[in-house]
Amino acid sequence: MTDKIVVFSTCGTAEEAERVARHLVELRVAACVQITAGVRSFYHWQGKMESAEEFRLTIKSRRDLFGALCAEIRRVHSYEVPEIVALPVVDGGASYLEWMDKELQPLRIL
Repeated sequence: MTDKIVVFSTCGTAEEAERVARHLVELRVAACVQITAGVRSFYHWQGKMESAEEFRLTIKSRRDLFGALCAEIRRVHSYEVPEIVALPVVDGGASYLEWMDKELQPLRIL
């Protein structure tokens, strides 16, 4: 198991998705953010069944940055309850994982 995570979120517009992605990478809480268009979501919201076209953000980060990443998504996102779901990266290419560490904020020393 690595200390890397992949975080999923969604945005309602391409412009917001790009703004959020750039913000997270500029702050170095994400090494990379990929935007996928054409996601169709179905969910209950405020007692009603809803459906929306969304843009998925696939965010590559590290466990120790998850709190800061969440805070930034909540701060800049237009949704009242933005999706923020993290999955562990069990393993990966050594050179890619090393690149991620170079692009992310330094590990915190406890």
